Amino acid sequence: MISLDRMLDELGATVLDPVAGDPPSAGEVTGVTVLDPHDDLVPAHGALVLGVGVRSPGRAADLLRRLAPARACALVLRAPIRVTPEVRAAVEESGVSLLGLTRGVSWIQLATLAHAVLTRVAPPERAQEIGVRAGDLFAVANAVSALLDAPVTIEDRGLRVLAFSERQDEADESRVETILGRQMPERYLRLLEERGVFAELYGSDGPVYFDLRVPGLLARAALAVRAGDEILGSIWASVHGPLTSARLRAFAEVGRLVALHMLHHRATGDAGRALRSDLVAAALDGGPDAVRALDRLGLRYRPSVVMAYALTSRWDAGGAADGEAARRRAADAFAVHLSTVHPGSACALIGEVAYGILPARAEDGTLRARRIAAEFLERIGERGRGVIGVGSLAGDGSALPASRADADRVVGVLRADPGSGPVGWIGDLCVEVLLSESWQQLGSWGHRLDGPVDRLRAYDAAHGGRLVPTLRSWLDSFGDVPAASAAVHVHPNTFRYRLRRLTEIGGIDLADPDQRFAAMLFLRLYERRS
Repeated sequence: MISLDRMLDELGATVLDPVAGDPPSAGEVTGVTVLDPHDDLVPAHGALVLGVGVRSPGRAADLLRRLAPARACALVLRAPIRVTPEVRAAVEESGVSLLGLTRGVSWIQLATLAHAVLTRVAPPERAQEIGVRAGDLFAVANAVSALLDAPVTIEDRGLRVLAFSERQDEADESRVETILGRQMPERYLRLLEERGVFAELYGSDGPVYFDLRVPGLLARAALAVRAGDEILGSIWASVHGPLTSARLRAFAEVGRLVALHMLHHRATGDAGRALRSDLVAAALDGGPDAVRALDRLGLRYRPSVVMAYALTSRWDAGGAADGEAARRRAADAFAVHLSTVHPGSACALIGEVAYGILPARAEDGTLRARRIAAEFLERIGERGRGVIGVGSLAGDGSALPASRADADRVVGVLRADPGSGPVGWIGDLCVEVLLSESWQQLGSWGHRLDGPVDRLRAYDAAHGGRLVPTLRSWLDSFGDVPAASAAVHVHPNTFRYRLRRLTEIGGIDLADPDQRFAAMLFLRLYERRS
């Protein structure tokens, strides 16, 4: 059991908000119950009751009065909650606190998180000193480090670093790279696979010790962390030799406790990621929930730039990662990078694209965003190879949807034309974006075009002609026949003859500026798609 006040502290204001009542004086939470107001089910004493679907103040007041005889601890309703005088009176009469579930957090997530807080168990006898706040993996890593007298990392099944202890300066260069990149270096990963380390680690119920005898690389002691038959991840200690028997026992015993913390970390991490994604998605969509989302993110009145990051290759986490895992890993790395640049940034994976909202200054915001994007792709290397589109500067949160649309347009251009580079800004690629969208619009017409350029292309294909290159050269040379003829390596008289032929066959009036513009546009479109 845990007090309601402590439960609120564990879950944080991003999940539950006290609305009415006095949580500090409430009793202990004994469990979680989902209760429909039309059910006859009586919740257990001290239950945290989830009022799914209860919206009206009248139904909320009725439910609060029903919970009084059972001495329920609190009632949770979906925010925002209208606290009418009737509701406030029902709270005071029943003694049941009223809590609001934040938008973006699902009822299932709340039940999972509350259950995780309630089901924490005492640590094993040999590791009493590791009793720390649920899910605080950095504190766990430091405690394990103290037990083993060695620097420690805790990693998930994909070998992504979740937490690390102090004293990493005592480890080797590979460990430093692992922590900085939040991922085991590729060359070290291959070496461990070749030596059969992972097969031994995941096939053993206890710690394994290995020394690859590579210059500059310390030995390792590692333990697979399990929850039942599921492997949650592993603990890695950099050591100078085999562990003593006492430390081996301590290492083995601590695995169960670390598993509990990893499960809690995963539950809270999943809920936090889902909430963050929902808030970012709402802010970028600009719908009715955008203002609330922007307030929660602290971005409502800030000038910002939207960055869209899309993978062009998969991350291969130990040979077993699929596309979704690759995108999530890339999005996590992108979020970490942006948060180190600006703590007020927000990032979330939406569909197949990781969107970052970067607070920016009006004078150099987009330039800085491009520099940050290039630095990120350079640091992440081949594993996170992709493209990043930088949108226009949003003067405040209300302009973020337009910045996102621009960033998406740039990503489309960068993906279609690898020669454009990995990073692009809408201001630099405006013409390419317009051409791309023009081509898409033409494709939606659903019929074959028969304009001047189309007729010239058809003639050249049928007769082996050179009318299209002639038109292109003349337009590029602004009608200067000697310069245009030299560019295509023909005599000026021959060039003039071809000009007359293309005006006849194409039916184009080169003296008309609108027809010249249309010809230039279609030539560019066809060249891009050839």
